[in-house]
Amino acid sequence: MNESTPQASEPLITGAEIARLAGVTRAAVSNWRRRYGDFPTPADGGASTPLFSLAEVRSWLAKQQKGKDFSDDVRLWQALRGAFGDDIVAGIAGVARFLARDDASALDDNLTELVARLEAKESAAHAIDQLVERFLDSSRRAGSDQVTSSRLVKAVSHFAGPVPDDSVIFDPACGIGTLLLSIGPAEGPIRRGQEIDPAAGELAQARAELAGSQDTAIETGDSLREDRWPDLRADLVLCDPPAAGPDWGREELLLDARWELGTPSKAEGDLAWLQHCYAHTAPGGRALVVMPASVAYRKAGRRIRAEIVRRGILTDVVALPPGMVASHAQPVHLWMLHRPDDVSGSVTSVRMVDLTASAPDGPMEPTAEQVADVPLIDLLNDSVDLTPSAHVDASRQDFPAEYRALQRGIEERLNRLTALLPALTAGEGPGTMDSATISLAELSRAGLVDLADAEPTSNSAQLDTEYLRGFLRSASNNRRSTSSSGSYRLDVKGARIPQMPVEEQRRYGAAFRALKEFEEHIGEVTRLAEQASTLARDGLTSGALMPPEDGA
Repeated sequence: MNESTPQASEPLITGAEIARLAGVTRAAVSNWRRRYGDFPTPADGGASTPLFSLAEVRSWLAKQQKGKDFSDDVRLWQALRGAFGDDIVAGIAGVARFLARDDASALDDNLTELVARLEAKESAAHAIDQLVERFLDSSRRAGSDQVTSSRLVKAVSHFAGPVPDDSVIFDPACGIGTLLLSIGPAEGPIRRGQEIDPAAGELAQARAELAGSQDTAIETGDSLREDRWPDLRADLVLCDPPAAGPDWGREELLLDARWELGTPSKAEGDLAWLQHCYAHTAPGGRALVVMPASVAYRKAGRRIRAEIVRRGILTDVVALPPGMVASHAQPVHLWMLHRPDDVSGSVTSVRMVDLTASAPDGPMEPTAEQVADVPLIDLLNDSVDLTPSAHVDASRQDFPAEYRALQRGIEERLNRLTALLPALTAGEGPGTMDSATISLAELSRAGLVDLADAEPTSNSAQLDTEYLRGFLRSASNNRRSTSSSGSYRLDVKGARIPQMPVEEQRRYGAAFRALKEFEEHIGEVTRLAEQASTLARDGLTSGALMPPEDGA
């Protein structure tokens, strides 16, 4: 190894990688962990994805004489992990350069011999593909932001559709080239990319050469701050951008010409990437950009979303299933933009696709129930929410039937209200609370009242529960129990109720029960009225409901 080769910390591997090393199944590795007390203990990681010391695993495998006959690709992977550790991308890039250009400057003699032995048995392109696959499978890889998962590649490929062989394809955050090299025909397209990490860019370039993609060029640098392709206009722009934090370069780029849809705020770096991709889209071309789901509704991005919709350049928003991204399980969206050939080429609706209920490894073709074509005018409201589920769910609503059902529910409850209101007559003499009373505290100490629940309950046949609760809500008791802030908390010490025979208590209790049911019914009418009002407004503005004609 030359002097520039990094000295890495002790590498760690997953159970899946142990299975690969030993040439066994993952189940076999799990069985070894249970059966053998001397199996290496996890050095890091959680209970679901433990990580083991590569050196300890090698030693244990040798001691147990398991996996003695490692294949050449396994030996090469082991050697790379030992030499480069978490900087494994640089190691694979070194192998790729050696295979593509006979440049062994990054490899020591042992690695060079292993690569040559592997190349003698299989094609150079297949050898690199094996190493990249192992890298993708590793849960502890450096540079995970440089990796687009195979699931995401499949989704982007599906929605990109057929790509002509004379197309120009551009990926401004190409990582190790997975997305850039996977979309479109193997031969023909001109492919251009940019990547901030030099090792990942080197690997992407070497992979293109080994795959026979001759007209591919990868530049290194920060695409937002240092655009290496300022004059490039591509027929198809693909991008799975890195996580956009607040330090994406806004202060340096305030007057940048790429922000034709509006200057993104510090919190909206994702919309900076989207506009960067659109700026590189040729007239008549398309941009497919992977976006966090929150970009569709965040308040800070509303103005830019509105401009995208208003111009008619957003054609599709696809909510992909959870589990499409290697680094997390949250669903992501795929935004598809089209740069019109002329002013008349803009779209009049956006196709919303909600695949969040689909399996990540399932087909990407949506069913009719998962799609809604939403007119632009319906998106240009106060929130400009571009979340597909909000529009797909709304398109499946039967507004007229729901509105009629709410009308009937309100009418039925209104008709019952008069019957529920108890019939009361004029009282005589002083108020009941002005006569002899007893405190709630006394009743509790005598064991006649249970205070364990939210509302007191009678424990005696001589005390009616509804009578008790009704008088505890009297004006005088309410004043004691209501704080200056308006919150209610029963004052057990100060609350009092009038003393009267149980027969009288039951008469009052029946009236209080009727009032309680009346109040609950009023609450239900209010809830239904709010639902009806919201549904009516949404139906009228979306065209699902119409006002009556004159005289109807």
